[in-house]
Amino acid sequence: MSIEASHLQRAGSPALSGRSSPVNPRSRAEEDGSSKADKATRRYAAGIDRALSLFDTALQEWADYLPFLGRLLKALQLHPPGTSDIPHKGLVAQRLSQCLNPALPAGVHQEALKVYTYIFSLIGKDGLGRDLPFYLPGLSPVLAYASLLVKPSLLSLFDTFIAALDPVDLRPALKGILLSLLPGLEDESGEEFERTHEILQRLRTTIAGGPHGNEDGQNASGDHFFWQCLFLVAITSTSRRQGVLAYLQRHLPRLGKATTSSNPVDEGRADHRPQLSSGIEAVTSPEPGLLIRCFAAGLSDDQLLVQRGYLDLLVTHLPLDSEVLHGKVPPVDHVRLVTAAVSVVARREMSLNRRLWTWFLGPDEPSTEKKGASAASSLGGERDPTRGQRVKYFRLYSLNLLVQGILNMLGNDTAAPAEKARPFRISLALMDQWEIGGFVVPKIFLPALKSIWRYQRVTPTSEAFEEVLRSAIVFFDGVESGLIWDEISNKLLQATEMQILDSEEYQQSLELALFVIKHFNLQEEEMVTRHLPLLVLSLLLKSKIVIGSQKGRFEERLVDQMLDLVGKLLDIIPRRAFGSQKSKPTSLGTDTTQNLDLDNTSFLTDMRTYYAEGRENPRLDASQLDNTVVARLITQNILQVVTHELYSGRGAGRFFEAGIVILDKLFRKTSVAHLIDVTEILSSVQHASQVLTSENNFVVQFKDVTNMVFLLETLHVALSSTLWLQDHRLRPILSNILAGLWPHLSPASPKSNVEAVRCVWRVQSLSIDSKLVESCIVAFMVEKNQDNEEDILDVESARRFAILWSQSNSGFGSHARRSSVVPVTPMTAPTISKANNEHILARPLLLMLDALEDRQTAIFTFISGWLQSSVNVQIILASLQQKLQAAWLIRDEPSITAQTIAADDDLVDLDEYIYYLRTLGNLVEHTPSELWPSLLDQINDNDVDLGTMTKSSRPGSSLIERTRQSNAATNQVSLTKICLKVLLGKDIGQGISRMANLSRLKQTSVSLLQEIILRSSSLDDIEGEVESPIIATLSAAIKEADHPLQVSLMGLVSAWFRRRLTDKRQTMGTTHRRVLSSDQGSQRTSSVERSNKEESRELPASPPPSLLECVLEALGSGGSQPVLHHWIHFLDFCLPYYNSVIFQILMPLVERFAKTVGLLFDDLRSSFLQKHIQNTSALAPINTMIELLNGTEQLLIHAHNRLMEDESTQNSTKTPEQVQGFFGNMVSGVFASEGHKSRSTTANNRLTVVLCFKDTVKLCLRIWSWGADSSESSSHNPVLSGSFNHASLRLRNRARRVLEHMFAAESLECLETLVEAWYGTKKSKETDLPPAVVLNLLHVLDGSRPRNTIPAIFNALYSRTNPNALDPDRKSTLASELLDTDLARFLVEYTRSLEDDAMDEIWGDCMAFLKDVLSNPLPHRQTLPKLLEFTALLGTKIDNTNFGENRKRRRELSDLFLRQLTATFTIKPLSFNIESSPARNQKLPDGSLQPSRMQSELADDDIVTVLAAIFPNISKILVDSDRITAASSTVSAQVIVPTLRSKSFPQNVTLKFLDLLLSLTQVHEASKTWRKDIADAFMDPRLFCRHSHELVDSRWLPLIRQWIVLDKDRMDDFVSRLPSPTSAGIMFGVGASSARLEADRKAQLNLRRVATLLLAASSDSFVENIRTIQEKIADLLTATAASSPSSAIRAEIYMVLRALVLMVLPVHLALLWPLITKELQEAISSLFPGRGRDKYNMHCAVHACKLLDVLVLIAPEDFQMRQWLFITDTIDAVYRPQGLEPRALVDELAEDLDASAGTSQSATIPAHGVQIGGRKPLLTAEVLEGIPNEELLNRVLRPFLRQLSINAFEGTYSMTGFDWQASYEDLLLDLFDERSLV
Repeated sequence: MSIEASHLQRAGSPALSGRSSPVNPRSRAEEDGSSKADKATRRYAAGIDRALSLFDTALQEWADYLPFLGRLLKALQLHPPGTSDIPHKGLVAQRLSQCLNPALPAGVHQEALKVYTYIFSLIGKDGLGRDLPFYLPGLSPVLAYASLLVKPSLLSLFDTFIAALDPVDLRPALKGILLSLLPGLEDESGEEFERTHEILQRLRTTIAGGPHGNEDGQNASGDHFFWQCLFLVAITSTSRRQGVLAYLQRHLPRLGKATTSSNPVDEGRADHRPQLSSGIEAVTSPEPGLLIRCFAAGLSDDQLLVQRGYLDLLVTHLPLDSEVLHGKVPPVDHVRLVTAAVSVVARREMSLNRRLWTWFLGPDEPSTEKKGASAASSLGGERDPTRGQRVKYFRLYSLNLLVQGILNMLGNDTAAPAEKARPFRISLALMDQWEIGGFVVPKIFLPALKSIWRYQRVTPTSEAFEEVLRSAIVFFDGVESGLIWDEISNKLLQATEMQILDSEEYQQSLELALFVIKHFNLQEEEMVTRHLPLLVLSLLLKSKIVIGSQKGRFEERLVDQMLDLVGKLLDIIPRRAFGSQKSKPTSLGTDTTQNLDLDNTSFLTDMRTYYAEGRENPRLDASQLDNTVVARLITQNILQVVTHELYSGRGAGRFFEAGIVILDKLFRKTSVAHLIDVTEILSSVQHASQVLTSENNFVVQFKDVTNMVFLLETLHVALSSTLWLQDHRLRPILSNILAGLWPHLSPASPKSNVEAVRCVWRVQSLSIDSKLVESCIVAFMVEKNQDNEEDILDVESARRFAILWSQSNSGFGSHARRSSVVPVTPMTAPTISKANNEHILARPLLLMLDALEDRQTAIFTFISGWLQSSVNVQIILASLQQKLQAAWLIRDEPSITAQTIAADDDLVDLDEYIYYLRTLGNLVEHTPSELWPSLLDQINDNDVDLGTMTKSSRPGSSLIERTRQSNAATNQVSLTKICLKVLLGKDIGQGISRMANLSRLKQTSVSLLQEIILRSSSLDDIEGEVESPIIATLSAAIKEADHPLQVSLMGLVSAWFRRRLTDKRQTMGTTHRRVLSSDQGSQRTSSVERSNKEESRELPASPPPSLLECVLEALGSGGSQPVLHHWIHFLDFCLPYYNSVIFQILMPLVERFAKTVGLLFDDLRSSFLQKHIQNTSALAPINTMIELLNGTEQLLIHAHNRLMEDESTQNSTKTPEQVQGFFGNMVSGVFASEGHKSRSTTANNRLTVVLCFKDTVKLCLRIWSWGADSSESSSHNPVLSGSFNHASLRLRNRARRVLEHMFAAESLECLETLVEAWYGTKKSKETDLPPAVVLNLLHVLDGSRPRNTIPAIFNALYSRTNPNALDPDRKSTLASELLDTDLARFLVEYTRSLEDDAMDEIWGDCMAFLKDVLSNPLPHRQTLPKLLEFTALLGTKIDNTNFGENRKRRRELSDLFLRQLTATFTIKPLSFNIESSPARNQKLPDGSLQPSRMQSELADDDIVTVLAAIFPNISKILVDSDRITAASSTVSAQVIVPTLRSKSFPQNVTLKFLDLLLSLTQVHEASKTWRKDIADAFMDPRLFCRHSHELVDSRWLPLIRQWIVLDKDRMDDFVSRLPSPTSAGIMFGVGASSARLEADRKAQLNLRRVATLLLAASSDSFVENIRTIQEKIADLLTATAASSPSSAIRAEIYMVLRALVLMVLPVHLALLWPLITKELQEAISSLFPGRGRDKYNMHCAVHACKLLDVLVLIAPEDFQMRQWLFITDTIDAVYRPQGLEPRALVDELAEDLDASAGTSQSATIPAHGVQIGGRKPLLTAEVLEGIPNEELLNRVLRPFLRQLSINAFEGTYSMTGFDWQASYEDLLLDLFDERSLV
């Protein structure tokens, strides 16, 4: 605000009044004539009183007003001679004001004006000046609605009496008078216009006149006061702006150039300012900001004519070059004016825009007007000096202000979409005028983009952002493309300057550029063909500069984001943008582009100059800006970045990947690939690839290898085949790349297996040599033996080849990398298919199979196991068969001797055939038995003599035959002893120096011993000497990690036990029935079970305990993992021999399995979460875990089968049971006393098996949830997603199959385990298992279909509630720590997750269960609420299916629901817990509600919570209206009524209870029930307490709103309950006080109910009831301290008035303003020192001040005419002239209170008037909280009264709206506060 008016004193403190003692104002003391002793005067007062009494008794309709006014006029005319005072003048003024009600006809108005005229003439000028506060408020609003007959009389009244008052009397009321008269200026053609104008001029002259006037009879103080009041009217009153405009058009002085001084001395002073005329000084002093805000308000008006008129005034009276704007108006106000003016362009109205352009560009000079000038010549001003002068004017006076205004709008933090989109629409409209938009848009374009970018982050909804974005897109499309990219490129390049490098600056610039690319249209031809290529080139040049500096990580991040932006820009640029590149194949070094290799900094400077000078760059010729040249330069620079990274010495630099992606995109867009220097790029690739062949090559990142492959693919596609294939460096590069890929094929690093295999075949496609991959892999697989220089195959290489083979023949490794940068397959690149894969990998495969010849090596162990588990064995067999078909057959001719064979070269083929045949034999021997028929079929098809071939290829056949013919029994003992000595003796083979040879020797002995055992006819001679040595040797082999020996010994032990069992068992595969096949695991026929029983009877004694120790040690040892497959087979073989002790060994074995799998799983998961590739502790963790899961499954199946045998044996001895129902009957188990001991043992065994099942289920659930957790999968490297998906898919599938088999065996126990896990995820936040995983798992398991899962849940429930009702085989062991309520919750959640169509298969079970529960509901009392929710859920789901169309089913479900609802309340009535229940909701410090501990634990089971969830869908559950009515009545009687009638009401009311009540209101059939319930609650006095306020706004008010919508007579009912004050019934005595208090309390409660109804309803809902409310309020205001009800109810009356002001439009409150005005005057006047407070106590006074605070805050126009009575609403509130005492009631009271206290300083209240989001009330419940009643006046009211006027003026000056919600919430706090009730 301006502070230039030095001659005026600002009202800084009310103490300046100079009073030393409190004096009551005479204008407020109503001096009644009845108090005088004169008899005539008393008769005169009595006559007026009798006339006034007719208003309350005789007025029934409008015609009754005329007799009343006539009677009043006659009474006034009977005044005694010499008496000018009017008795009861306050009441007389009020009744006259009520007679001017707009609803009354014009005749009544005329009669009332006659009475006014007589009174004014009677009391005279002085009396009217004194009593103006009484009479003026009634006359103020009349002109706005007066008829043509009334207006002349009214204007005559103003002209004759009011305009003739003294300035001191008019000054406080001037704003109100202006508001009264300005409607007469709205129509210039109206009859009252000139009369009104003359009155205003007279008022202006009167205010300006006085003893201090000048020659013209005016003084600056008076004239400026009139103008300031006029400006305030325009700011605050929307309806009066048209009248203000009419007056300004006639009398506002032109505020153009100031008058110059004639004194040359003054003109030469540096601080000389031009002298302003007196008229200009009058409108700008003391506060020029009001003038600006007057125009801003007019320009923001909704009416087009008002905006046009104020724009005309701007053009003619307030040009932008005005000295007033530049000399007196602060810059912020100047910007406010320009912002308001430019906002009119949003209306897209040409008449407004034309005036705005004129104001911005200045007036046209008539002498220089020219037509037809072009826009281009006008900008330079050379051809059209007029246009040039206007542009100069705009840039000098308008540009900066306009830009600042738009920037302020863009920087506004408001979240409203319309406000946020406004600056974009304005900027778009400004572009229609090139002289304005051409200068404004460049300055605001980038801030506009930043504004929408920032708004995206803070937008409340996506719809709001889309609305703003649409406006921004239209603006963006209208901006010239050159300007767009000039701004963006400059911002990007400036942010990357090394001198001003700022992390936040460059980060925001790049994000802004990406935001533009994503959301805006960049397909304009000039953008994509000119500007985007230049931006790409500039970014690349800048990237090279930063890469060359390499100062730190910050610069690296900068280059990363710049290259990413370049890639996105290249996606947008079309191919045509770079033109045609036609040239012969050559290199970049020999092309003409070399001459264009500009300096980076120079080119960036030239590009900026190009944009700055209109794309005319003097430093570059036209060829250098051609797109073909730009494309060549881009290619040159990106190649330099790529080669720099390749030569960086780090394998491949940080920016290598981004560079090749850009290069690939560039080759797709241009034809400049022939310019590449192939020699240079391949040399750099070769240099980088050499790192891959170093000794420590695994440190090279996998992505670097794949990026090199991608670069070669890109070059392969782009270059011609001649240049590509002739280069001699290509093969070494590809070989080095394959060497870098080879370590990544290791199974120890499964993270990159799939991607590595894909890269291998991509390398093959790049080479012309088809044997490249084959030769390199063979070289990697074999290594030279230093002793004999032979090629040997190590185990690790075999494992890597196994990965390559399996992935190459599967779906994961058969495709190239899928991404946005996959190159197009060139014509020269061969297509790599599965057939080609097999052909290329044939030689390495044969190398693998050769290792099967030597059984004493570790490689043999691996390959044999690989062949056992490989899914591609058929492919291997087919490959070998092809080799066999190509060879020639053996000629079995006796003439062929050793000499002929040596001389015949064709016999070489025989050796090859023998080699392949032996290899095939080894393959068949070490593959599963089901592959044998496949091999035989293949040979028969080719007419191969299998018998001859086998005999020829097995040289040991004759030896075996001789052994069989010999007496083996004689040598049995000796051979056995020799073998055992080799196994146990350490001195055997002393010449062997290496452990490998010793191991090979032991394996040979084991093989021999195994043959002896298998071939012998009897083992009696060696039976006691074999077991212990074998097991001891096996234990030692485990400790020494001798894998081949372990396998041999396990085969020996297996043969030993098998031989001991029976001689009839021929092969090891006979016993193994259910090991690997998951399909066979769950299918056990009765014949198999019988055979198992017979087998168990024939088994010998259990093996020694040391064998079990060996098995446990092997399962937990990491050294045994390579042969784990054999150990699992061995354990499966041994389990039948442990049949007698299976339950004793079960738990240790399962614990060892679970522990080992858990450790491996944690290790594997952590390896995938690592950023770098890292080996796991296991050699092949995935295969190891699968084998362990297989072993666990086999163990559990065997134990469960044994348990079933025991239980069936036990059940066979029982008495036959009777036929039972679904859940049996209550007498099941009566004969359970027999066999107690045997059942106890069986029960213990079952518990052991169940516990092991639980551990396995938890383990499998953990594994299955690995890939299901999206949060964890998203944290993995996306480049290696294929390996992760492959690993997780294998493990999840195996875990799922295990779970399916376990569910088939023990569905109830497995389900309880999953429920326990689900409940743990819901209860604990620390678990890493998502709750939805359990439900998803149940849906995918074959054994857990809904028809199986639902009955299992029912069984689990019955096992805990009523176990005697279940059959023994359906009972749970209760091993899970689950309650019945936990299972009920899971039942509801599981049913909710099911598809609607699944209801058909579970319907019968659900109905049977529910009927059984209802037959005996007592055991289920804790779960009944959840079961009720379950029933409702069934009804909701079947409503969505055709299955639910059966009326019988719906009727059955409805009956069950009603019965269940009744049973729930019968077993566990809600009223039992209501009285003793604590408060359900606790309030947090931030004001939010938190459920108590009891509520949080029982919330899911609470019947109220369940019903609140059910009743929104009650019509789908109970389709019959009668049933819905019955259910509603039950809920009302059992829940609603007990809660509302409880002693703890309303503390016992919760959110869910009110939600239930809200749901009931939506049920049509329950309308009678809930309406009565809400009425009872609303009538309960306890509702209006502080505890209810927490739920009032969100729940209670919506309920009340529904209530009053259906029952509109509620308002009349409560108003009629308000009694009229009376003193007739009050007698002196004991009961008088209590009766009065009871009447007060009832009246207070009813008034609060009326106010609550007003707040609950929508706006203007009770307009028809306003007259009734007004009459009742007027009646209640007559109450005194002794009446009943007493005046203590005034606070509640003020609350009702506040509710009316907030909820009803001011136009409907005309009847109330006289009443409100009089009551506020009396209430506030009671605070004067010395006044009695019997009628107005402190509580009433506080609420009167609150009402005044709300009225001042909202400022209805009718109240603005009366506002001067209470506060100083003019400029005097801030700039009070010296010696002027305040006339406003509040200001007078504040000064008197300060004077009475002796100081003006007191505690202050927070000034909430001007805040972000709207002005808030000063007096709130928060301010009053905790202040004693006796201190309210000094600590609260006195500061409030002192600040009110200034705060109101500041609020008007800020032009900020009010916060309606704050006033609304404060009124609710007052209403729901029982402390203020009597």
